[in-house]
Amino acid sequence: MDRCVVLVDAGYLLGAAASLLAGEPARSRITVDHTALIQGLRERAEADTQQPLLRIYWFDGAPDRVPQPEHRRLRVMPRVTVRLGALTRSDGRWAQKGVDAAMHAELTELARNRACSDVVLVTGDGDLLPGLMSAKEHGVAVHLWAVQAADGDYNQSEDLVAEADERRVLDRAWITKAVRAKDTGGNCAPQPATRPEIAAILSAPLPEAALAASAERASEAQAAAARGSSAAPAESAPAPSDSGAPAVGHKGVPTPKDLAALRAHATHPDRQHPPHPANATLRWSSDKGWVERGGPLGEPAETASLPTLAQVTSAEQRWADREEDITTVGGDPFEVGQVFARRWMERLPETVHLQKLSTMYPRIPHRIDGELLRYAARFGLLAHKDDQIDEHDRYAIRAGFWREIDVRAAAEHVPAGE
Repeated sequence: MDRCVVLVDAGYLLGAAASLLAGEPARSRITVDHTALIQGLRERAEADTQQPLLRIYWFDGAPDRVPQPEHRRLRVMPRVTVRLGALTRSDGRWAQKGVDAAMHAELTELARNRACSDVVLVTGDGDLLPGLMSAKEHGVAVHLWAVQAADGDYNQSEDLVAEADERRVLDRAWITKAVRAKDTGGNCAPQPATRPEIAAILSAPLPEAALAASAERASEAQAAAARGSSAAPAESAPAPSDSGAPAVGHKGVPTPKDLAALRAHATHPDRQHPPHPANATLRWSSDKGWVERGGPLGEPAETASLPTLAQVTSAEQRWADREEDITTVGGDPFEVGQVFARRWMERLPETVHLQKLSTMYPRIPHRIDGELLRYAARFGLLAHKDDQIDEHDRYAIRAGFWREIDVRAAAEHVPAGE
């Protein structure tokens, strides 16, 4: 039949685009507008083949063949069919399994059934050569598309290039209509507005007790190094500087005990050893800050009354949220945090909850933070890092959450008449 079909090897297309735009083939280095990309593929295919499009087949790998967020968005687009192979880890690297075989099977089946007159292949793998030759024998014209190579050379099998009926190159100008390199410089996401009370805590000098503890940890680390011990302390902090800056742990992040002492010192600057409740326990919170947990249930009273998003979401809203996640939310960590916060605020039964949460900045209550990170994991932000969200992504998710909270809280506190 006089129609064209496009078969896309997503690993090749996006990997080559990443090499061209970001200098390395890691797909995590680029962001993709899938709607624009599919539209561009359709228009280009119809123009090159002079035939109407039957369908675009998108072949990609996924862990355990479970559709990732981009696959869920793609498969609800018109004229798009997603075929998934496995994504497996070997020798520290991820590799697709079964994608080439699936493309070969689809190509030969389309040609054998005369479902189309022209096939566009966006791939570079020579394993598809038998399928390409079989399609030609069934009278199908094969168009081979390449992504412009970063080094100006071929990034396709020479045998594929030789056997194709037509060959085109998707150049940088075409690629950048739907794909762009991520900005890796600076912070991973816009930072929330500065809060004076937090700035005061972080800029206050450590009280003597915290300084002594930091010095003790540094001495222990030096002693261990002198003994040649291979088991250095898990958390060592540098000795306090002469400038009076707070002593912090590795990566410049204060330990829970340091932040607890800083907060207490900022609240009671006249006390060298601020008292703490006898049953209080310092633990990590969502942003490596501190939480004083007491009582039989171990949850602070000020957070126990805050409802989670699941508790304020109806079954109808949950279905609508799922549709929005698939079709609208892009999966950027900062955006994910904003979407979660927006839904939570819109469904709160009382505005007092929002006011209460706003006073807790920068700490997100444990129950809400856990729900936020579980929600973010649905967008592929685990990135195959041992099922853990990357540290920078976690900061970006929470920064987006707080930015949305700040905007709403500021709007609700505008004096009447303004």
